[in-house]
Amino acid sequence: MAQESDPDVASHAASAALDADGYLVLPPFLAADECERLAAVAAGFGRNRAGSRRLLGHAAISETAARIRALPQLAGLLPDDAVAVQCTLFAKTKASNWSVTPHQDLGIPVDAHIDSPECTGWSRKESTLFVQPPTCVLKTLLAVRLQLDDHAEETGPLEVVPGSHLLGRLKSTEIVKLASDRKVACTPRRGGAVAFRPLTIHASSKSKSPMPRRVLHFLFGPRHLPLGLRWVSTQRTDTLPMEPG
Repeated sequence: MAQESDPDVASHAASAALDADGYLVLPPFLAADECERLAAVAAGFGRNRAGSRRLLGHAAISETAARIRALPQLAGLLPDDAVAVQCTLFAKTKASNWSVTPHQDLGIPVDAHIDSPECTGWSRKESTLFVQPPTCVLKTLLAVRLQLDDHAEETGPLEVVPGSHLLGRLKSTEIVKLASDRKVACTPRRGGAVAFRPLTIHASSKSKSPMPRRVLHFLFGPRHLPLGLRWVSTQRTDTLPMEPG
């Protein structure tokens, strides 16, 4: 009987942790060879730059998104109709090492511009249109960063400010102050992940190691958006030519 209830217990514990802290470190759910296969797929899209946002259309990436969506720990953390809407590669290497200042993720990929005072910060990245929707939309989203390499603690891991997602959209001065007071490093094992709400303040420092740090950042959200917004359609990126880097 205890074994049958384990998924429910895991889901409840994960939900409580995410509600309180805004993030959750997931144990490995992919084997090392699966991580290598995904890293090989992503490598072509990360060439000559720190990352690419256009991976979700590749079959191997979309299949991985489906596996993540089905994880028992994530049950109840998303709307029932939630879908993967984006996958971004972040690749730190000896030749391409970088840091990210504390921030909140406010932009989402959409298919067309709409006229609404509630939608701001329109921009275009890698031919994709992005907008900052109302906070009520951002609260429904979940980001999952899949760790493809070992030694996360040495390669510039994700750092978060626990509980900051509960404060809503913050000014840059507020973000800097909160991050300086209480950042926590998230160091999942290879094949594991960090799930977090986009409004959680997060950052990363430069890698201290020559070893690669490759992460796939998945974004999940409700299938339908308010205000006439629509998610950008997914293209098959495994058959598309590389954009200039």
